[in-house]
Amino acid sequence: MSNILSVETFLLELAQLFQWPVIVTVLLVFGYAVLQAGGFVIEGFRRVRRPGAVLLLPRGGDHSIEALELVVLRELEGLRLCSRIAPMLGLVATMIPLGPALVAVSNGRGEAMGDSLAAAFAAVIVALLAASLTFAIHTVRRRWLLQELNTVLDQRTATPEAESPARDRAPDATTTSQPLAAVESSE
Repeated sequence: MSNILSVETFLLELAQLFQWPVIVTVLLVFGYAVLQAGGFVIEGFRRVRRPGAVLLLPRGGDHSIEALELVVLRELEGLRLCSRIAPMLGLVATMIPLGPALVAVSNGRGEAMGDSLAAAFAAVIVALLAASLTFAIHTVRRRWLLQELNTVLDQRTATPEAESPARDRAPDATTTSQPLAAVESSE
């Protein structure tokens, strides 16, 4: 029986060691979310002033589609991680002080429970706010970046069409910008 108690005590102490690192990480994640929100607002204003412009992706034709997709993923990776990790950190920040709070209640010290859980619930609220903010930014930025990717790819497909005559290639729906009747009449 004493071995079980020593293991439980060890786990409790180990969990307590993570309380401050988790709270600091929640604060860092929240700071990241606020910084991303500022960048998002600035990018939004730039996109309103220059609709349809390619702002983040490289415009040169020497990048492969896979390289452009990696740029999109790299731009969104931090937001995606933050939106998924922040709620877990909030849960951990809530669960760590819950054990000592329950022990305090069982010993008749209810006021100690309130003190113990106040910071924990504040941490989970901050973590959920960070997750919500980064998820919303991720969703909109993903759409913006995919629109940019489509614009870059459309510019690539438009360039070969302008250089080669329409009669040298077989018309299809994905490569022609002219109606099929116009292509047939030019032959």
